Amino acid sequence: MENQSYIYKWKQIPFIRLIIPLMIGIVCQWYLVFSLRQLFIFTIATSLILVIYFLLSFSKKYIYRWLQGVGFNLLFFVLGIFLIYTNDIRNQPDWIGRYDNDSVAVLVTLQEPLVEKTKSYKALARIESVKVHGEWKTAKGNMLIYLSKDSLEPNLKYGSQLLFIKPLQPIQNAGNPGSFDYQQYCAFQDIYHQAFLKSSDYAILASTHINGFKKWLFDVRNSVIRTLRKYITKEDEAAVAEALLIGYRDDLDKELVQAYSNTGVVHIIAISGLHLGMIYGALVFLLNPFRRTKWIRWCKPLIILGVLWIFTLLAGGVPSILRSAVMFTFIVIGETLDRKSSIYNTLASSAFVMLCINPFFLWDIGFQLSYTAVVSIVLFSHPVYNWFFIQNKSLNFLWKLSSVTISAQILTLPIIFYSFHQFPNYFLITNCVIVPLSSIILFAELLLLIVSFIPVVAKFVGLITTWFLSFMNGFIESINRLPYAVYEGIQNSLSETILLYIFIVAVCYFFMTRNKAAIFTAGISLLLFATEEAYHTIQTRKQEKVVIYNIPKYNAIDFIAAEDFAFVGDTILLEDAYLRNFHLKPSRTFFKVEETRGLKDLYVSLPFIYFKGKKILLYDKPYKFNYPAKMGLDMVVIAHNPTLKIADLTHTFDCKQYVIDGSNSMWKTKQWKKDCDSLHLPCHSTTDKGAFIMSIE
Repeated sequence: MENQSYIYKWKQIPFIRLIIPLMIGIVCQWYLVFSLRQLFIFTIATSLILVIYFLLSFSKKYIYRWLQGVGFNLLFFVLGIFLIYTNDIRNQPDWIGRYDNDSVAVLVTLQEPLVEKTKSYKALARIESVKVHGEWKTAKGNMLIYLSKDSLEPNLKYGSQLLFIKPLQPIQNAGNPGSFDYQQYCAFQDIYHQAFLKSSDYAILASTHINGFKKWLFDVRNSVIRTLRKYITKEDEAAVAEALLIGYRDDLDKELVQAYSNTGVVHIIAISGLHLGMIYGALVFLLNPFRRTKWIRWCKPLIILGVLWIFTLLAGGVPSILRSAVMFTFIVIGETLDRKSSIYNTLASSAFVMLCINPFFLWDIGFQLSYTAVVSIVLFSHPVYNWFFIQNKSLNFLWKLSSVTISAQILTLPIIFYSFHQFPNYFLITNCVIVPLSSIILFAELLLLIVSFIPVVAKFVGLITTWFLSFMNGFIESINRLPYAVYEGIQNSLSETILLYIFIVAVCYFFMTRNKAAIFTAGISLLLFATEEAYHTIQTRKQEKVVIYNIPKYNAIDFIAAEDFAFVGDTILLEDAYLRNFHLKPSRTFFKVEETRGLKDLYVSLPFIYFKGKKILLYDKPYKFNYPAKMGLDMVVIAHNPTLKIADLTHTFDCKQYVIDGSNSMWKTKQWKKDCDSLHLPCHSTTDKGAFIMSIE
């Protein structure tokens, strides 16, 4: 009977059975890269299996019913392969990467309004065509355009077309250990190239290429931003208001974003399904009084879906909110047709549709966290809530909110450890305060937009909204300043993450069913996790390395011995929290090291650095050396564009390795690399190859 119950439940969630082979096919195609010929063979094999099954007699079909399961699993596995193949623009015959772009003219169309950076303006552009050997040819692909501020034209906007003749530069990662894979992130958006343009590098064409609906969305977004800026006068508060309402994050202060991340409420400003859920609930509440009206049966779903999808599009269609929009669409349609399905099947079906639209969503951290959080809430919110019985209504409401927050963390925890390498220790406190407060702010912003044509009322609503936003920001910053606000330095491997999931699921299953096999599985997974962690700890205690980072315009070197490190480089990297967290922190987390006041066997007497028997020359300005004989060096690090000829150094030093870091200009780096090649000297440019790591044996 128990087995029949499980079979019945499994049949109630068909989309989960379909999405598993689909995801396996997606992952296999991205990492193994099957050719079109192999895809064709897989398709023929799958078709043969299904045809053979359907040609069997009725009795044989029952005996070989497993054949049907194999066939359909292979079918969706092949579908996953096909989705990646067709969505990977590199497989298109007219992809821009197939052209030699050293001397071609490129025609592009701006796909968004310009975004202001420190020294440039940035925009996403779609490549329309290229001129090769005097002939214009169609080309496909997206690219990033950076325009120096002195070259900005006032009429540049969405839809503007630019023509330039300049080699396209490939998108590259910084190459620092543990750093964000920006190259893959861009690749999932069909972006493989970028160009840095001055006024003399491009021409603006009179023609434009505009999608009317997309232009309308940009116009509405800009109108919303202008309204918020007009009535919410404080800069940080206005920036958070923009992020909270429409997901516009370009104006956010980086340190404030870090504070939201450290306290576990970054989802508030990284627009998610939470926002859509609040709007859905409000619409249901507002339309509820009309539930007995005949026309409301069909108008209600149209109104709800219309508002939800407009909000989704205004928010940029980010995966987290798009997933929610698709899921709510399934729920609303199901309610309209009086067919309520399992929430797990609804989630799986929405994920299935999203992956069919864009299979690269599978790697999106927001997509992963959204689904694991919702599943975790559905599974564990009631069991967690039942931990305590509270009669007081106010305290009971607070505990309900806390139970939802706790349950959401259960299945998202391994992903948070793997992707963010930290855990917000005060997440329960911040979520209990910020989630309801952000709901009030969201509706206050919507009210502000509604009454914006009445200046007196809008100003009053703006003042109240500003006060709420100021309180929220102040509360977050106060929590972030508390000791032990965030537990950092977590470095779990993919295998450890999988083992952690097995442990969590097995423990939860044991408490729900008291199955002894589950607790045995949990114990084995925990033992394997501890074994792997112990192995990594032993390896960490043996490590001795020198890391020369690739940081544009800055020199940075870490000397690592076991679990300690010492830094030598530009002091601004120690003073600027954003630069330190972005460029240096991921590497230190990757190597599991902490800073120490004095590192054994490290002696710095610039321009020379001595570490573990190695001698390093940091050449960051002109030096005069006068030695009777050649001095042996293990490494020369060239930084900050010094006046230097490599040949001159070879007369004084016998060096095993030259490293040119990211603080040097491109033209000097090219010249030094050329000199090293001509002298047959080993040379590593961090700009081209990423960070240089010297392991000390």
